[in-house]
Amino acid sequence: MKHIPNLFTLLNLVFGCLAVIVILQSGISLIRTEEGVQMMNMPEQIFLGSLFIGLAAVIDFLDGFVARLMKSASEMGKQLDSLADVVSFGVAPGMIIYQFLRLSVAGEENGLDASFLWLLPALLLPCAAAWRLAKFNIDETQTYSFKGVPTPAAGILVASFPLIFWHSSAAVVSAVFLNKWTWYIIVALLSYLMVSDIPVMSLKFRDYSFKRNIPKWILLVISVALIIGLKWAAVPFIFITYILLSLPRRNKKASL
Repeated sequence: MKHIPNLFTLLNLVFGCLAVIVILQSGISLIRTEEGVQMMNMPEQIFLGSLFIGLAAVIDFLDGFVARLMKSASEMGKQLDSLADVVSFGVAPGMIIYQFLRLSVAGEENGLDASFLWLLPALLLPCAAAWRLAKFNIDETQTYSFKGVPTPAAGILVASFPLIFWHSSAAVVSAVFLNKWTWYIIVALLSYLMVSDIPVMSLKFRDYSFKRNIPKWILLVISVALIIGLKWAAVPFIFITYILLSLPRRNKKASL
C-alpha cells in the first residue's frame, strides 16, 4: 500500500515518455503494397505531446495528494517524483522546442543545409530542469514557497505553445512561433527562472482561509477568467500572472 503513490509517479514518467515519442515522430511512415515498401508522409503531431505533458501534470498533482492522504510520503517517493519530472517537464518540453527550432531553421533560406548547432539550445531547458529539481531535493525549506520557478510550471507553459500554434490561424502567431530567436529567448528566460533563487509562491494551501492565501485565490480567479476568454492562449498569461503575484513575496523577503 505504501508504494501506491509511487505507482502514480511512475505513471507521470510513462506519460512523459509518451510525450517524447509523439513529439519526435519523424512525420514519415513505411507502408507495404504489392509493389513493395513505400514511404508515406504523415503530419507531425507535436501537439499530442502537449496532451501527454498535461496528463503528466495531473498525475504529478495526484501522487502528492495520494501520498498525503495515505500518510505514505517517503524519501524514495520524493526522489522518484523528481526523476519523473525531469522527463515529463524537462526533456519533453525541450523536445517541443527542438522541433519548433527545426521547423524555424528549415523555413529559412538554405535552412535545410543549416548547422545542427542551431538546434542545440533546446537542450538547455532539460538541463535547467534537472538542476532545479536537484536543488529542490536537497533544500528542506521549499515547502510553501520555492526558490526559482517550479519545473512543472515551466513545462506546462512550453506544452501550451503547440496548442496555441495549431489552433490559431493568425499570421502573427505563425511568424512568432516559426522564428528561431523567439525560442532562444524562451529557453534563456525559462532556464534562468528555474535555476535562479527568485522566491516563487507554492500553490499548496496550508489551509483554505482567504487571508492567508490571497495571492493563490487571486491567481485562481484570474486563471478561470483567462481560460474562458482565451482558451489555450491563456496559459502564458497565467504563467506571467503567477510570477507577478510572487513578486510581493520576494520584496517582503528582501525587506526582512
